[in-house]
Amino acid sequence: MRRSKKNGRINEDDLALWRKVTDRTEKLDLKSLFTPEIDSPRPSPGGLERAKRAISSTTRPSAPPRRTSPGPSFADPLDSPSVQMDKKAFTRLKRGKLKPEGKLDLHGMTLDQAHPALNRFILRAHSEGKRLVLVVTGKGKHRDDGGPIPTRTGVLRHQVLHWLATPPLSQVVMQVSQAHVSHGGGGAYYVYLRRARR
Repeated sequence: MRRSKKNGRINEDDLALWRKVTDRTEKLDLKSLFTPEIDSPRPSPGGLERAKRAISSTTRPSAPPRRTSPGPSFADPLDSPSVQMDKKAFTRLKRGKLKPEGKLDLHGMTLDQAHPALNRFILRAHSEGKRLVLVVTGKGKHRDDGGPIPTRTGVLRHQVLHWLATPPLSQVVMQVSQAHVSHGGGGAYYVYLRRARR
């Protein structure tokens, strides 16, 4: 809802719209949504107690509501606990000791411009036999105005992770890791590529 600049109050049109929305909504009964199923012949020891604790924790009024991040839900390559590349090389990579063999800077590009540029860069680097490249996305600007729908910071940064984890790039990418501070930190990613077949 927008606030008028004069006195900081909510605009009448927005307030009328908000009332229409709230008049048509029903309060959710969280207990009915999170009722544990106990149809299994052998419940695990303490399983019912854990389920009861989970229900009580979701209905606890003292817990502040969590804001969710908008955007597509996909597996974040950085959340992957397994290291696909050589562990010693990965340790050196995380410390910024490995030098990237190529760099792509996506600053200022739109999603429509960045996607083909990333595809071309990664596939060309792989065909040239490069193993480690740096993709700079920037950290993104904070644009969340505090409205009811949160705005993701750094849309390009998150989208690049998605593109790297899906074909055709996922077939040549072995590991993705946040870059060391010396190479851009949270605004850049190391992309470790598989060996090109000759």
